[in-house]
Amino acid sequence: MSVSTDPVHVRRRRLAAGALLGAVLLGGWGMSQVFGGGDRSGSPDAATAGPTEATAPQPGAEGEDDGTAQGGSAETGSDEGATATEQDDDTADADADADGGEQAGQIWQREPAPVEHPSDTTALEQVDYLTGGLTPKSVMASGHGLMIANNMMYSHTSTVFDSTTREQVEVLQDGVDLAAFGIEGHPGISQGSPVEAVWTADGRYAYVSQYTMYGENFGVEGFDACTRDSGVGASFVYRFDAQEMAWDQVFRVGAVPKYLALSPDQRTLLVSNWCDATLSVVDTEKGEETGTVELAAAPRGLAIMPDNRTVYAVAMYADELYKVDLAEGTAEVVMQTPPRPRHLNLADEGRTLYLTTSGGNAVLKMDTATDEVVDEATPGVEPRSVALSPDEKALYVVNYDEASVSKVRTSDMEVIDTVDVDANPIGIDYDPVTNTVWVACYGGSIYVFDDQGSLL
Repeated sequence: MSVSTDPVHVRRRRLAAGALLGAVLLGGWGMSQVFGGGDRSGSPDAATAGPTEATAPQPGAEGEDDGTAQGGSAETGSDEGATATEQDDDTADADADADGGEQAGQIWQREPAPVEHPSDTTALEQVDYLTGGLTPKSVMASGHGLMIANNMMYSHTSTVFDSTTREQVEVLQDGVDLAAFGIEGHPGISQGSPVEAVWTADGRYAYVSQYTMYGENFGVEGFDACTRDSGVGASFVYRFDAQEMAWDQVFRVGAVPKYLALSPDQRTLLVSNWCDATLSVVDTEKGEETGTVELAAAPRGLAIMPDNRTVYAVAMYADELYKVDLAEGTAEVVMQTPPRPRHLNLADEGRTLYLTTSGGNAVLKMDTATDEVVDEATPGVEPRSVALSPDEKALYVVNYDEASVSKVRTSDMEVIDTVDVDANPIGIDYDPVTNTVWVACYGGSIYVFDDQGSLL
């Protein structure tokens, strides 16, 4: 008979096998208790265990180099010599469907927790420090119980965490068989290079940009100093399904895609393409790029207004803030910014825009009715990514060249708290399920800070 190599089925078989092994070991432990083998005098006390440490699987542990992609399925020939154990796998698949589906649902369908204190009255208190197999470029909260950390492009992985237990629940390899997703011209396994992510509002899917692709027929490899004339090939966005814990969709965008944003109605995904200075407009129902908008050098940060039509976008190397009309497919410069505008956050139902300038060491507060700056903060040296608290009373800013995180009160743009982290903090997000702030440091760590337990 033929044994499915679909990643979802492989994962389910592993879950079933793990459960069977656990039952055997548990039975053995019970027998040892009955017959006097339960002496635990040499066992470490669970209460004195060290801090949580997330450790990624070793290469090959998840079937690496087995000829199948993480998100696609490879065709296999008839396996006439299948053993009885292999034949039982399909039955185990059915049994694992219910348990695995229930477990995944419990993780990705959690609800945000209520807060006791306004975020501009609380202090950041470190509660965890995650290492092991990480080189995180970004970390993003689903808002419903999961975090996805995209590791440095040469690591070729994205790590998914349960935000409550802070344990890894999946390590996604970026190697895929594009033909399995209906994309021709790139035979064999193609590798990506994860950069940023955006989650759907329900927490079911995360779209992950791939800086550049490796494999057959991709053109010039992406690089940060590239331009439209560099010959860098188009890249792709992968979609992660939190229910199945696998890539389930892949589509082409521009050259070196970086930041992503979803419209409030979830119908449109926007992707800023660093090398070809464009904005990809993606129809999420079709799962394909339906248009592009011309911008300037090195577009990055994006923010979509509540009307689902108006978009703010920055071009880092051009020092420009754009306002884009998606219906017309046009873009106009609304402001020359301080050096290297990078990140955008919308608040107050679209009436307020926060713009972070890495070269200007500032976060600007803007009135979108006039597109004028009304206030600003100076959080630290080389501010990069920024997260906004759910009550919109605080901004959390990573200071890349200062190895710190600053908390800014949005009412008057004053820095009210600063904490130290490892070198090169670059990604940050707020998890409303646990009311924690997660900080990704390029060198190989993620800090987790509680934001409700301590008052300023």
